[in-house]
Amino acid sequence: MSYQVLARKWRPRTFHELVGQEHVQRALVNALDQGRLHHAYLFTGTRGVGKTTLARILAKCLNCTDKGEGDDGVTSTPCGRCDSCQSIDQGRFVDLIEVDAASRTKVEDTRELLDNVQYAPTQGRYKVYLIDEVHMLSTSSFNALLKTLEEPPPHVKFLLATTDPQKLPPTVLSRCLQFTLKHMPPERIVGHLSKVLEAEQVPYEESALWLLGKAAAGSMRDAMSLTDQSIAFGQGEVRHADVAAMLGTLDHRHVLALIEALAEVDAARVLREVASLAEQGPDFGAVLDDLTSVMHRLAIGQMVPSALDNGHGDREALLALAAQFAAEDIQLYYQIGVQGRADMAHAPDARTALEMTLLRMLAFRPQGVPRPAKTPLPMRGEPEHPQPARAEQPPQPEPEQPSSYEDPSAGSAQVAASMDAPPPGPSEPSGPSQPVADHEPPTAADSLPPWEGGAPEDPTSGADAPAESREPAEAPADSVAIAEALPQVGMDAEGPHEPQAPVPDASPAASAASAEALAVSQVDAAAAEVAATSAGELEQEGVSTAAAGRPTDSSGAISEVATEVASEATTEATNEATTEAEAEAVTTAPLDGQRLTHALWLEHFDDLAISGLTRNLAAHCIVAGDDGERLHLQLDPSQSAMNADVHQNRIRDALEALGYARRLEVDVVELDGRVETPRQMAERLAAERHAQAVEALKRDPHIQQLQQTFGARLVESTVTPAGETRKARR
Repeated sequence: MSYQVLARKWRPRTFHELVGQEHVQRALVNALDQGRLHHAYLFTGTRGVGKTTLARILAKCLNCTDKGEGDDGVTSTPCGRCDSCQSIDQGRFVDLIEVDAASRTKVEDTRELLDNVQYAPTQGRYKVYLIDEVHMLSTSSFNALLKTLEEPPPHVKFLLATTDPQKLPPTVLSRCLQFTLKHMPPERIVGHLSKVLEAEQVPYEESALWLLGKAAAGSMRDAMSLTDQSIAFGQGEVRHADVAAMLGTLDHRHVLALIEALAEVDAARVLREVASLAEQGPDFGAVLDDLTSVMHRLAIGQMVPSALDNGHGDREALLALAAQFAAEDIQLYYQIGVQGRADMAHAPDARTALEMTLLRMLAFRPQGVPRPAKTPLPMRGEPEHPQPARAEQPPQPEPEQPSSYEDPSAGSAQVAASMDAPPPGPSEPSGPSQPVADHEPPTAADSLPPWEGGAPEDPTSGADAPAESREPAEAPADSVAIAEALPQVGMDAEGPHEPQAPVPDASPAASAASAEALAVSQVDAAAAEVAATSAGELEQEGVSTAAAGRPTDSSGAISEVATEVASEATTEATNEATTEAEAEAVTTAPLDGQRLTHALWLEHFDDLAISGLTRNLAAHCIVAGDDGERLHLQLDPSQSAMNADVHQNRIRDALEALGYARRLEVDVVELDGRVETPRQMAERLAAERHAQAVEALKRDPHIQQLQQTFGARLVESTVTPAGETRKARR
């Protein structure tokens, strides 16, 4: 006996063997059982979903002679054993007229067909006309069919099937009972193929069936045909590698590997995966399509995990990947992927377009959004040496470089070194090439500058220093550094200046208080040096410096100003260190067992481990109540668009880390303004600090002297309170 293909061998014989299409099955079964039969049925849907199969099953139900249950013998469960059922299955039933409308499109063919409608059936109960691909009929054929289709004889049933119902005239559609057959989901196809292969005793791998289910694109007949082909290709077995090679499709595991690399923000691994894909010669456009499709499924898995389909048999893997992404990242990656697919036609080649699209995803990833991934910044794919904080600034020299008038950053580095390290002793040469000894802790007297009672400087130490590290006598290195630091405070006495980035501390033993003291004293130090410089210029022009209230010795003026600056810096550094110590004590205080009041919410808001959109949402909330189990927050209506479950879960986890294990409830309520939100409090405190800093600068005598002498003005918008940048960055 010749071999029968799986698609024909396993074609359903009854409604109960039909796979899928439950909506059509239910309607037809109920109509047959209740005797409410229509005279014309139209089955639409893509190829291979069961249109012709349904029509043949319906023909058997109408003509089964062994198991008739209704008054007219019609049944919804044909026996399959009577002559009528067997004849229909074998395609030799006289009263089932199957017409291929694609080959018989002429009106003469339709008229010849309709000439026999009036005659009674020969063998069965009904004469059934099955017209396949009915949309191929000509307009004249449709017109000839209309009258008979509207009022056929009682013994005639019309069953029409088409893949393109849009081409049917409305007059035909209105005369038929239409059923639209759905695509077969991959899960349904895989389940049916597994049953068929088990019955056929063919070894198979489930992952191979998922490849076949996806390649079938919703058609069960295509899936059965591809299964036949894969059995022949794999010598009686259905294996994943054989099916992938036969279909020539991309292994889905490569796409998941790319997604994992994006989750880890690992640009190097992304490029390695693309290089591995290139060895197989894939369609890079299809790769990008698959990647954006997975991004869509990841977004669904984050928002509604139960709605995530298992189209590739990878549902659990995608749920694990979804936990490694922030929702903002997935939305951005999807948008970049779709745009990159549209731009592929303009790229030099497809691989370049794919690589640039993937790298663009990492480059434009919002840095302020929390990332659940394991890899911290900087990304592994970046160069080993970090780039400067501001790309437009020139690279800063090393602290060991000799200072010069043309390099202001070198002078700043010397000031930082002088503030962090103890001054050299009488027998030690002072120069940047001299290493700082750290095996002995400096004493209290040694740690102070010479003008505060510390170890005196050797007046001849400068003579022993290298020639390239010595400054001219009339302009010490400290004065040059202070003068060059002037543009950082927003003064425009001589014109606009570009702000210079602070040079990081080169000494590993430098204390935080010293660094803060340096930052606080930059404004006063800059003003003092400019005042001293102006005094020197007046003296060169023959103007008496005594009239200006300054000593005639420029070096003495610099020494006096430096003494005042150092004293103020030491005092402010001590105050800031004490304030930070108190803040750290409050932060590390145990919070377990306390009720979260709004005052505590404002006090510990900076300690919450949240950032990005989640932090912005929490900053607009106030605490309405806390009963120990439920924390009730009220949100400003202007921020209601951000009120998502993912942000609420992050706020709840951050509070739990501080000792407040609560069930969080966030309501959108119009706030009366009597209670400050964390955002409002932060804005108010920032405005107060800025106002205090501006007022302090206006009262400073050095600033006033600069304004009187040079007509300078203070740019208030550029004033930054000491320590604000560091706290904001933290």
